[in-house]
Amino acid sequence: MPENRRPQSSTGKKPVGNKPAGKKPAGKGAPTRAPKSGRGGAPQRGGRPQERRRPPEPAARTKEQAAYDGPDLPEGITGAELDRSVTAQLKGLPEKLAARGRAPRLAVVREAAGEAAYASGHYAEALADLRAAKRMNGGTAYLPIMADCHRALGQPDQALKLARSPSVASFPPALKAEMTIVEAGARRDLGQVDAALRVLEQAPLNSKSREPWVVRLRYAYADALEEAGRAEDALAWFHRTQAIDADDFTDAAARAASLEKAGS
Repeated sequence: MPENRRPQSSTGKKPVGNKPAGKKPAGKGAPTRAPKSGRGGAPQRGGRPQERRRPPEPAARTKEQAAYDGPDLPEGITGAELDRSVTAQLKGLPEKLAARGRAPRLAVVREAAGEAAYASGHYAEALADLRAAKRMNGGTAYLPIMADCHRALGQPDQALKLARSPSVASFPPALKAEMTIVEAGARRDLGQVDAALRVLEQAPLNSKSREPWVVRLRYAYADALEEAGRAEDALAWFHRTQAIDADDFTDAAARAASLEKAGS
């Protein structure tokens, strides 16, 4: 049938204009559309609203599927809290894949997994993840945590090896202080208390800053002094730690009180 001809109606009459034959045009004021019901605009048929079908209830997740999904995020967490660099790395992942088991080739995922394992006391797992992250992005900020993992695993020599990494010299003060504390701890693990004191004495113990890293340095020094049998010096440094520890990061006050009691 040629495209410029219209089909005839079943009555044999040709349609007039665009309106099919047999139908009258709507009068003035008459509705031009079928009335809608109050339920989502579903059209009425026979005076009764058409019921919409409800979607089927989702099937309960199996234990394996729930483990794959991971824990629910706390309410209010949207992902906007992440640093832009982290978001950029996760951008290419499907929503359900931003976890270690499913995105092991992203450095930021391995870093987060390593830090979580370290905080939970799973030091071998933390070390493996942080090593992987370092291989991927060449980052060196993980070194103090990695060194401390070696200490926890009974490998102080490996901790000292990381402490001697060339990149440590260019660390910012807080990160350098963490590595100093770990290095001194590794020396103490080896029974080298005097060497631990020398390591700490090269750090800015007398800094006027009240940042947590200064508090931790002073506390580590006081603790090593007590182990070395220098009780009076240890008491003085516990007091100096307490003086800048406004948020009670350490138990310096209690340690000082204990030493004072022992010396009375």
